[in-house]
Amino acid sequence: MAQLAMAHALPKQQTPAPDATVEAPHEVAIDFSEGLEPTFSTLIVVDAAGKQVNSAKSAVDSSNKQHMSVALGDLKTGAYQVEWTAVAEDGHRTQGHYLFNVK
Repeated sequence: MAQLAMAHALPKQQTPAPDATVEAPHEVAIDFSEGLEPTFSTLIVVDAAGKQVNSAKSAVDSSNKQHMSVALGDLKTGAYQVEWTAVAEDGHRTQGHYLFNVK
């Protein structure tokens, strides 16, 4: 009898990278290890005061379900936190966060 593989979607590449200091980006993007369920996967960015700074709702790329991104408004110098929730196509949910800085 075949067994189903249980997988968790974890970040493989993050742009901007964790702990990076960058010019103000126009978006945050994460490539995950597994395909994502678009309805339940989210990506938000908050400033040091906890205010959400993304200018749109996050989206999973329909042609590459491992890629999720969110557009950002104009970011000022400072620290920002990326908060992500990833629900893999098999239903397993993972979440996490990381920081980056705008110079």
